[in-house]
Amino acid sequence: MGDPFLQIDKIPISSEQSNWIEAQDSLKRNIVLEDDFVWTMPANGSGTEESFKGEKLRFIGGVDLSFSKDDPSIACGSLVVVNLDSLNVVYDDFTVVQLHIPYIPGFLAFREAPVLLELLEKMKQDSHPFFPQLLMVDGNGLLHPRGFGLACHLGIMANLPTIGIGKNLHHVDGLTQSGVKQLIEAKENCAKDHITLTGNSGHVWGAAMRSTEGSSKPIFISTGHRISLDTCIKVVKMCCKYRVPEPIRQADIRSRSYLQKHAGAIKKVHMQ
Repeated sequence: MGDPFLQIDKIPISSEQSNWIEAQDSLKRNIVLEDDFVWTMPANGSGTEESFKGEKLRFIGGVDLSFSKDDPSIACGSLVVVNLDSLNVVYDDFTVVQLHIPYIPGFLAFREAPVLLELLEKMKQDSHPFFPQLLMVDGNGLLHPRGFGLACHLGIMANLPTIGIGKNLHHVDGLTQSGVKQLIEAKENCAKDHITLTGNSGHVWGAAMRSTEGSSKPIFISTGHRISLDTCIKVVKMCCKYRVPEPIRQADIRSRSYLQKHAGAIKKVHMQ
């Protein structure tokens, strides 16, 4: 059986990309794909805790980057924290940066992770009481051509349990958008809210979930770090008012709003 972690492309790889691959391979050795946290989860969303010891899961972070329409190299990184009981935002922070690394499929983390890690580190240094116990990432975890997406990268660098949330499917290990759509719509799966994504190699990459009733577009969930796929699915279900889980939805909305409100000032600064 071949290696399920497929090559990104059949195109020449630059020396910089070779370095990135080495960095991914090195970090990947530290990945934890099982539950590795001290908090407990509400059982079935009822607000009661499961019967093992530990603090309650209350604060879930979401991170995202939005880009300027005038200059795609200008980005606003956002970190949002929601209270799991209410899904209300209890913390948000932003940073506007000029990115010098282009988007290259398979290497998103090298473009976005430094921005998002800076926001997390700032919150941690301030000893903020709402520092997230778990982080949702607008990007993939294991469900990635090299089995190591942005959610894995951030999780290991920040040492946080992380969940990758993709709005579109990475075509890896025989998984395709059309094939997954057929699986979800199959008679035996029509009553299920999610299906497991198993590639041709037999490797489990994540899950496709109908996050709201009647939703025609699934989201794609995968483990980032220090959390099992089963727990990822449970947590995501608790966080969905709409198709996209609330921590990421709010991070997206607020980062775009921040860019719009400060567009003039941002333009002046970056023209200097």
